[in-house]
Formats: sequence, C-alpha cells, structure tokens
Amino acid sequence: MLKGIPNIISPELLKILMEMGHGDEIVIADGNFPAASCSKRLVRSDGHGAVELLKAILQIMPLDSYVKAPVMLMGVVKGDNFEPTIWETYKEIINFNEGKNVLVDFIERFEFYERAKNAYAIVATSESALYGNIILKKGVIK
Repeated sequence: MLKGIPNIISPELLKILMEMGHGDEIVIADGNFPAASCSKRLVRSDGHGAVELLKAILQIMPLDSYVKAPVMLMGVVKGDNFEPTIWETYKEIINFNEGKNVLVDFIERFEFYERAKNAYAIVATSESALYGNIILKKGVIK
C-alpha cells in the first residue's frame, strides 16, 4: 500500500493512470457494459461500484480543463423515459473534486461504445445502476 493512493486503486489501474497522457480517456463501465469486447486495455474491478471508483480516480487524476466537457455519459436510449439517479451522484463527485461545476456531455449509446473502443482503458465494475457508464478525459497537473 502507498500513502495517498486509495486502496480501491489496484496496481494495474495505477499503472494505467500513470501511463495515460493529457487528452487520453478512461471509461468506468457498469456491470452491463460490453467492456471486454470494447477495450484495448481492460481492468477488472469486480465487486466494486462505479461511484467508489470515480471518487478514487479523481483523487489522483486531473480532468482536462482545455476541453468543453471532460466528462461524458451514455445518454438514455429513446423509450427509456427516466433520468438515471447515478448521474447526479457523478456530477456531485466531479464538481467537488474539481472545485467548480464541470460540464458533462451526453453521448448516444452506440457512439459511446465507439468512443470506448478508442479509450486508453476500460475499468469494468459491478455497478448495477442503469446508465452508470462514464468517460473521463485526463488533464494536466498545474
């Protein structure tokens, strides 16, 4: 274990976060997401939820402040007439960690899958909330 590194961050995930450069993207995927078939690099975080992983990752990884929206969520598919409750939790965590309101963009489901295929890595969680998928764009330490 290391000081200052949340213990939910596995050695494999820490290595990936360190390898990522400015503008690289990482996906935190819910339990329904086709993570294995979409990923270049897959990190398994079975038994953990996306909320706790988002909190931990944002403690050590900055978001990109040079883009309009450094955070992307999978938009609700037409016919699913609800707003996922996990989105508000994500926004609270992000805004708290960044110390300001961060713009979040919404991406259509299949466009999200394509974006995930180009992400640096995907973290597969056991998150059960619907539409719990989120993409983070890495920034720089200032």
